[in-house]
Amino acid sequence: MKPAFLITIDTEGDNLWARPQTVKTANAGFLSRFQALCERHGLKPTYLANWEMATSPAFQDFGKDVLARGQGEIGMHLHAWNSPPIVPLTDDDARHHPYLIEYPESQIRQKIKAMTDVLEQVFAVKMVSHRAGRWAFDETYARILVEHGYRVDCSVTPHISWAGYMGHPGGHGGSDYTAFPQAPYFVDLDDIARPGRSPLLEAPLTVLAPRYPLPVRYAKALMGLGGSMGWRAVNHFYPGTVRCVPNGKNRVHLLRLLTTALFEKRDCVELAFHSSELMPGGSPTFSTASSIEDLYQDLDAVFSAAAESFIGVTLEEYHRRVSLASGVCGSNNA
Repeated sequence: MKPAFLITIDTEGDNLWARPQTVKTANAGFLSRFQALCERHGLKPTYLANWEMATSPAFQDFGKDVLARGQGEIGMHLHAWNSPPIVPLTDDDARHHPYLIEYPESQIRQKIKAMTDVLEQVFAVKMVSHRAGRWAFDETYARILVEHGYRVDCSVTPHISWAGYMGHPGGHGGSDYTAFPQAPYFVDLDDIARPGRSPLLEAPLTVLAPRYPLPVRYAKALMGLGGSMGWRAVNHFYPGTVRCVPNGKNRVHLLRLLTTALFEKRDCVELAFHSSELMPGGSPTFSTASSIEDLYQDLDAVFSAAAESFIGVTLEEYHRRVSLASGVCGSNNA
């Protein structure tokens, strides 16, 4: 059986990196071109929608069409700072973007229920797939997802820590996934870093750990972590972690990642990025029309390569595939 190729899209407002007080959703109008590219290569994206997109008429129409034709999935993505019920956690939540896991458990429950309800009402399907806003996930969050019938999470980023990225200014930063498994696993609800017997399948973002030849390790040690031209040149050819996230400069690395995944006999590769990155000016990474065209060239090359050796599935379809292959559908206990 071919390994799976998963495309996960954080479907959210325009250029949230700028921390706008009012969030716009113009990028919903740019999704059709991307969907057509996926379909041309036989791939099925999972659009993980947050509050402003779930309530955007343009995205609602787009998502309903994708679902009606069986060409993708709608899942849930929760940005705590602007998902109801709105209860301020900091002096300016729109600026700080606090993590959901920093809120009291009662508010976490209310926000997950509200997000789930609106998505299920709009799209008339059960929500089963999820990614946490800003990659922040913990055991409480996982248990509440299971209570609401979610079966797949994709918040884990192996080999990467977000602890240095603050939410609440007085908090502890984001989640540290450096010791988490890189292969999909049913989570232990008492410790989401280890496999267990819950019904929640963790499908981590595909991240390759650094693998430096000895001369490269020596050169990097000499140059330290600075921004010198030499360091940037070495890092271009021998990056640290390789994330399956298109950034306009990493087509070669993404193609190598696919080759490595096949060589290692991985069961899946998961690619991720944001809906707003498909719109000129929707992100700092792709700020111009020409940069969007470059992105589409990269995506076309990666999707073409993926279609040769992988099978495109949604997160829900992947959960079904793993459950059938393992004979383990999970229980409600960790």
